[in-house]
Amino acid sequence: MPQSPIRFNLEQTIQELVDINRKMLKGIETLSRVREGDIHVGFSAKEAVYREDKIVLYHYQPLVERPYFVPLLFVYALVNRPFMVDLQENRSLVRNLLKLGIDVYLIDWGYPSRGDRWLTLEDYIDVYVGNCVDFIRQRHGLDRINVLGICQGGTFILCYASLYPEKIQNLITMVTPVDFHVEDGLLNRWAGCSVGTQSVDIDLMVDALGNIPGSFLNSGYLMLKPYLLGVQKYLDVVDLMDNETELMNFLRMEKWIFDSPDLAGEAFRQFMKDFYQGNKLIKGELRIGSKAVDLRNVRMPLLNIYAEQDHLVPPASSLALRNFCGSQNYSALSFPTGHIGMYVSGKVQRDLPPAIATWLQR
Repeated sequence: MPQSPIRFNLEQTIQELVDINRKMLKGIETLSRVREGDIHVGFSAKEAVYREDKIVLYHYQPLVERPYFVPLLFVYALVNRPFMVDLQENRSLVRNLLKLGIDVYLIDWGYPSRGDRWLTLEDYIDVYVGNCVDFIRQRHGLDRINVLGICQGGTFILCYASLYPEKIQNLITMVTPVDFHVEDGLLNRWAGCSVGTQSVDIDLMVDALGNIPGSFLNSGYLMLKPYLLGVQKYLDVVDLMDNETELMNFLRMEKWIFDSPDLAGEAFRQFMKDFYQGNKLIKGELRIGSKAVDLRNVRMPLLNIYAEQDHLVPPASSLALRNFCGSQNYSALSFPTGHIGMYVSGKVQRDLPPAIATWLQR
């Protein structure tokens, strides 16, 4: 009688099925008690101190008696919500920095509506970021503050620091794209880094849609790794179903991923055409409103943090900053993780906050 090429132990297989069923039953019991309001993203106590249109500037409650006297402003990307940096108590870059004595502010871009269709990069960078920086400077009686920009937010603050270097004490970029024509990243290719409008007609997209739906962009990001992000991670949930803490962590992550604000149409048009397709930031051809952006004006101390396995912002895209900025005090710091791992990896949460705090205070 021919033997099956697949060998398995019947007793072991039955035990695995029993374990899977036990986990599923426990998970169903847990999920039956969970309501959307139970899934909190953004853990640390904060206060809204400045508002303009739909943006809110938050100040986090210090966790030490005397915080470091120069505050740190977080500038996040327009895509997704900024509270990934404060996802939960034991996975919070913000909270870990607060524990180390850093005084933290954060810009929440809000949810653009149809009335924001014509907001430009000048509105976001020169007006919104500029007004938040000025508010913090005046509140603390300082000429300059520290700024940390994440992903697209890092690109924004590079532009701002180029235009107003006298207002920035120290600059930190984190998983920030600088050279948009690095072809290691599939996102760069999709956006047209090599063939421009033949890849995607940005004008047609914005003219047809107005604001770009966040769900549309999110689907594109998921398609960069369709099996891993669309299938495998949900198969892996089975192993978490009997652990309520881990299951809630997964749900927090899912809530953040799919909480995707729409993007103001005109700002999206400018960013895609000038950065992804034109690569104007490093060519010295970028203009924010009537002002020319020159990265050589970024002369303040600069810490460039990147992820070695980043599929959204290839390391080479971030590392290009060294060749174009004017800072004589440039440092780079990397972690063996991906784009999202920079926020949730245990190793990153252990090592990154003290590295930032030490660098700022030094």
